[in-house]
Amino acid sequence: MGLSRYVLCIFSAFFTFHCFLVPQPGEKGEKGAAAFQAFFLIIIHIVSFTVLYFRTGDPESLYYCALQEVMIIGYLVLMRVLYPGCSSLLINNMLFFLSVGLILLYRLSPDDHMRQFVIAAASLALSLPVPWLVKKVKEPWKYTYGFGLSGLILIFFVLIVGRVTRGSRLSISVAGVSFQPSEFAKVLFILFLAGIFSEDCFFGESRKDKELRLINIGAGGLFALAYILIMILTKDLGGAAIFFVIFVMMLYLAVKKIYVPLLAFLFGGAGIAVCYKVFPHVRNRFLAWTDPFSYIEGQGYQITQSLFAIGTGSWFGMGLNEGSPEKIPIVERDFIFAALAEEMGCIFALCFILICISTFLVIINTAMRKKDPYYRMVALGISVCYAFQVFLNLGGVTKFIPLTGVTLPLTSYGGSSLLATVVMFAIVQGILLL
Repeated sequence: MGLSRYVLCIFSAFFTFHCFLVPQPGEKGEKGAAAFQAFFLIIIHIVSFTVLYFRTGDPESLYYCALQEVMIIGYLVLMRVLYPGCSSLLINNMLFFLSVGLILLYRLSPDDHMRQFVIAAASLALSLPVPWLVKKVKEPWKYTYGFGLSGLILIFFVLIVGRVTRGSRLSISVAGVSFQPSEFAKVLFILFLAGIFSEDCFFGESRKDKELRLINIGAGGLFALAYILIMILTKDLGGAAIFFVIFVMMLYLAVKKIYVPLLAFLFGGAGIAVCYKVFPHVRNRFLAWTDPFSYIEGQGYQITQSLFAIGTGSWFGMGLNEGSPEKIPIVERDFIFAALAEEMGCIFALCFILICISTFLVIINTAMRKKDPYYRMVALGISVCYAFQVFLNLGGVTKFIPLTGVTLPLTSYGGSSLLATVVMFAIVQGILLL
């Protein structure tokens, strides 16, 4: 079993290497290269659960391994059969993140693992018709304001009746099921901005390639401001930052003016300063970020334990079930990357980051290949949302930036984030098929 950590690092390196070798959808050799990459994904999953079985003696680990293999292989086959022109690389990467998350969650909390597995299977099933819907729905920009208002209603509902978690109003419960509406509001916000910034929808004119009018920019800005203010009022500042960055980057693509990111930098800095003054938990996070070891018994405890875990893992990791990631509070949600680095090693962690970059590049490439401004905007918005959320999580875990409480997409425990991300990736697949 001691050799397993080297095996996992080697196979993760092979998987990562193929992320940059798999041809574009429809190109010669794409299916074969993607199938070879999927083989490494399956081996990593099987080896990990086998190690957990021998180290815990729990036969349920093999049971869950078999069920998850059925889920992974079934989804791979169904997507290939239903949508021959889809991106196999994007599918493989998404399933890699899901499988790594399920491995770590079984190690950290079997109960959370079981719930996450059920949600993952349901999310994959629900996402299957999404590419078909993207192709089927004609002129989706006609629903621009419906998307924007629906997202606002979702997060406003949280502000009114949401449940407080760690000082922030994040979720609501319906029939005993808790979910986080802001995750789905991100998707609606992207669809709204894509419509606003790619057509003159105020006057009912046909879509034309023309200079974006100020009224469109103003409408997009007002909606973005409303989203951000509501998120600030719920004290979900990580979510507010994601909405802000999505708006700025999509506006920048629309107007192509350098002053957009420059002004965003100034307004963003001013907003951070105000939040620092107003919210005590923001000040605590800044203190923990600037000098965590001075507050190791208080505000800095999470980040110091995260840094210890990453350092302890070294290159090849302690081995699954051999480390102490449970010392990090809320490790399965905010700090799962630290658990990964400790038990699976920094080589595996670096491969994980490279796979995140590969995923971002696949979505960006999808945006660049589309001539239709609406779908190009949607793909760009999804790429920005995904990349910035990964940055916020990994940056906080490694002390590069202050902690924001944002989950690591597809890997951290959290059903709403998982479902929303799977749906966003399915939308990208649908755009590829157009």
